Amino acid sequence: MQLLDIAEVAQRSGLPASALRFYEEKGLIVSVGRRGLRRLFEPNVMERLALIALGRTAGFSLEEISAMFGPNGRVRIKREKLNAKADELDRTIRHLAAMRDGLRHAAVCKAPSHMECPTFRRLVRVAGAGRLAAPDKGKPNRRPHKT
Repeated sequence: MQLLDIAEVAQRSGLPASALRFYEEKGLIVSVGRRGLRRLFEPNVMERLALIALGRTAGFSLEEISAMFGPNGRVRIKREKLNAKADELDRTIRHLAAMRDGLRHAAVCKAPSHMECPTFRRLVRVAGAGRLAAPDKGKPNRRPHKT
């Protein structure tokens, strides 16, 4: 079995080595040794990284993704988690489609100004009331400031 060093894994996966080290720190991937100062990984790490990428793309947190791997490293994804995430994505799609439609309308509206367009004004009112927040959280999608 040909082991891959961290540089090879980074090149093949498109992830920086720092992300690989972070994933290892979080228990998402496991190195099997070192060649000098470089971590070594089994080739199946590529499939695991692809599963992590799929989970991230679907909106799962790293903690949720970590829970999808059993202690033996095998994938154990609960179907109800997948259904719940699919439902969340449906809500997000509806939310974004409504936003897109409102913006497209405002872009072609014949009103003299955007503030005279009833559809645009409705979007402004909804945003002002905080109802344009991320649909799954009920508040804007903001990252905390680093101190």
